[in-house]
Amino acid sequence: MEKIKAYIMGEIISSIDADAFSLYEKSHFGEPKDDKIQYSLTEALFLLEKGKIDIFSRDKKLSKKEFIEKCRRVDKKIQIKYLVFKDLRERGYVVKTALKFGADFRVYAKGSKPGVSHAKWIVFAEHESKRFTWHEFSAKNRVAHSTKKNLLLAIVDEEGDISYYEVRWIKP
Repeated sequence: MEKIKAYIMGEIISSIDADAFSLYEKSHFGEPKDDKIQYSLTEALFLLEKGKIDIFSRDKKLSKKEFIEKCRRVDKKIQIKYLVFKDLRERGYVVKTALKFGADFRVYAKGSKPGVSHAKWIVFAEHESKRFTWHEFSAKNRVAHSTKKNLLLAIVDEEGDISYYEVRWIKP
């Protein structure tokens, strides 16, 4: 497989390469949209780091550093979110954005396919220094419950290590 050639326009990263479609079918990177594969910032950064994609802005190939700078302008939490995305992907999970749910990610159980199965978790990624109130915690829990997913809090420490806390509703 050759490197996928992708283009960034605003906040959208997409490719029309046949290899992009093959990678989507095999590993669920990106989403098919309008005869293209569209990538989230975290997916594109992961693929760039793994040497599977080149990202262009117009005709200029972006370095990893240049792409990260563009990502930071769009998403202030990209570094925290990327660490969580990378960790979950490397553990074998399929990770997709959850913007429409007001969360960072939705995560599918190993072996599940987006579009065929439902995500098991809705993930909120935060730095350990971020404090949130019971009201904020309750709101996150409500989002997970209303979408029929378990809440997964991904807390990233100063060294970049991640602790996961799963929250589930139970009926005693």
